[in-house]
Amino acid sequence: MTSLSGRNGGRAADPRPTMKDVAAVAGVSVKTVSRALNDESGVQQATRDRVQAVARQLGFRRNDIAASLRRLDQSMATIGLLIEDVSNPFYAAVTRGVEEITREHEYLLIAASSDEDPELERETLSAFLSRRVDGLIVVPAGGDHSYLAPDVARGTPMVFADRPAAGVDADAVVVANVRGAADGVRHLIGYGHRRIGYVGDIPGLYTARERYRGYTNALRSAKLGLDKELVRQGAHDIESAARAAAELLALADPPTAIFAGNNRATIGVLRQLRQSGTRVAVVGFDDFELADVLDPAVTVVGCDARALGRAAAERLFARLAGDNTPVNTTVLPTTLTERGSGELRP
Repeated sequence: MTSLSGRNGGRAADPRPTMKDVAAVAGVSVKTVSRALNDESGVQQATRDRVQAVARQLGFRRNDIAASLRRLDQSMATIGLLIEDVSNPFYAAVTRGVEEITREHEYLLIAASSDEDPELERETLSAFLSRRVDGLIVVPAGGDHSYLAPDVARGTPMVFADRPAAGVDADAVVVANVRGAADGVRHLIGYGHRRIGYVGDIPGLYTARERYRGYTNALRSAKLGLDKELVRQGAHDIESAARAAAELLALADPPTAIFAGNNRATIGVLRQLRQSGTRVAVVGFDDFELADVLDPAVTVVGCDARALGRAAAERLFARLAGDNTPVNTTVLPTTLTERGSGELRP
């Protein structure tokens, strides 16, 4: 992924030598400097050696980012990545995984966030495609991707990550959401909990819908029944998850345990428990930084987000290399990590 940023720490930075400076000292044109430093043909070896020596003497460094961006119109060796929110540690890890594979193939990665806004998703993907990216990796926000069908028909490879596409045939790499959530709830049941609350994301999201299904499946298997009073959906951020947890704790017969549907929901639940001083068992879906150093440390179920990003990118590059097998969905397994919060008894 390419990002451009700068900081001078509050003081004026020394001017960096440019190609013009190298050309002036070496006594050649700027174009010759460019060719010499990029190992292009048409430059005599003596001139190439002189230019490179002057560049080292002046401390000149090529702007590889700018060079990559200039090549976009020539080679179009780019991959577009659309995620939900780069500030979410889960999607930051997904991006990292995609970036690693993209770099191995010497492609440039450009990334953007949709903020779970279907219209912004559509606008951003349209912008990527108008710039003729070689392929797309998408964490979808919308529920209809049929608008991408013409681009798929024209041969633009696409892989959907974390959630499958809707309305278009495309490869996908997802997590075993139903089974993972069921494992987390069964874990709480195994420690004696019978009133287990649920705090989850917007019901229309594929991951939220599947994890809620895992929650209900586990309750049904244990013959506990579903008490809608213990369910709070639509908690899309930490603050709304904290409010949902507060509502559950305020019930006349509150839950003794809570299953949180994603990392932000887990953090919101934990924040509310800390503020209220309430002791409730917690299992969350998706790991997050510092989950293992809290008191108690947080029991989570989830998958390696970085591995998810790598798998999606590997599938995309297989398509770019000519793989024309039927589209498929890869399901990555989840792992339950016991740390303490999910092992509290009623």
